[in-house]
Amino acid sequence: MKEDTFQPKEYRHWVEGKDLTEFTVKVKETDLYIRATSNLERKAYRITLKYRQQLERYIEQNPDFQSSLKPLPTPERAPRIVVDMIEAGQKANVGPMAAVAGAVAEYVGRELLKFSPEVIVENGGDIFLKITRKRVVGIFAGDSPLTGKLGMEINPQDTPMGVCTSSGTVGHSLSYGKADAVVVTAGSAILADAAATAICNKVSKPDDINDAIEFGQNIGGLRGIVIILGGNIGVWGEIKLCET
Repeated sequence: MKEDTFQPKEYRHWVEGKDLTEFTVKVKETDLYIRATSNLERKAYRITLKYRQQLERYIEQNPDFQSSLKPLPTPERAPRIVVDMIEAGQKANVGPMAAVAGAVAEYVGRELLKFSPEVIVENGGDIFLKITRKRVVGIFAGDSPLTGKLGMEINPQDTPMGVCTSSGTVGHSLSYGKADAVVVTAGSAILADAAATAICNKVSKPDDINDAIEFGQNIGGLRGIVIILGGNIGVWGEIKLCET
């Protein structure tokens, strides 16, 4: 099991939240950057380990879950995190592992909400957040001239939610596209992650941006989409861009 990783890690500090306590949790390939109202590192580690073990055990018995690049049928019996990933893959027409980073971020984040009213979990460019004040999420788009210049305003009443990014030019995750960044927002980080992968696969040149947004509009449950390729940008939905 391997989750998407972005380099460099400097993008991790692009979620405004200096008033929160920050800490990291690493379990094998999983590398979470978390902000909360207090240091919950030990709890977060145990939670992360629990969900990784659920996924690893399921993969041992069902190797197609890890290798399939196409949607899989919903199993009769499986851990909830597995079912959520499979169903997100079905909606976005991708394999379930396209949603793994968002799934781990969301499951860890939702459990941490028992101990902190505000939680931000970043996992390989995919973010689950529940906030109590307006925050800005900066957009990291590799070598695009728009990197570091744009952010998205997130209002607390819209959370919990997922803000997930896929790229054809940054990181090691599999992508058939060439977009510098496809950012998707949704009520679920799991769905947002799968959708970002699917939409990114559709973008190889600037002329593809409109068609890719139309494709994303047909994935039920998405709130907004931002596509960046070089100096070109396309935006749809409930997205409030701002300068950073």
